[in-house]
Amino acid sequence: MTVRVSRTFEFDAPPADVWAFISDAKQRAGAISVVDSFDVHDDGTATWHVALPIPMIRSTIDVETEEVERDAPNRVKFVGKSRAFRVTGEHVITETDDGGCRLANEFVVDGRLPGVESFFKRNFDAELDNLEDALRASLASPA
Repeated sequence: MTVRVSRTFEFDAPPADVWAFISDAKQRAGAISVVDSFDVHDDGTATWHVALPIPMIRSTIDVETEEVERDAPNRVKFVGKSRAFRVTGEHVITETDDGGCRLANEFVVDGRLPGVESFFKRNFDAELDNLEDALRASLASPA
């Protein structure tokens, strides 16, 4: 079973400001509650250490992530692979007529262990709320 979720956020901020957050692997990883910690490597890849509260998994899972497409400052797509699941995330920024922008987000998770997909199905909305909250906080704080 594959879990897919999409959500769009609207911001009264220039697209470049939203791009600064969403194109940064550290910012994206830091916004997700199940990411215990992460390492960004010199080659641009990252390892997310993910803690899923499901019975089959008793320790963190290393998810090797890499950007597979980048069209600055409009779109970034990444893929994360682990023994428990594969995740694809895509973020697309479009400018709105009022000078703000819209951020379309899509995530797809393919679970490889029992319980992974049901966890994400139950929790994806909350994780997207976390991402939106982190982005809004970033936009509100002075540079």
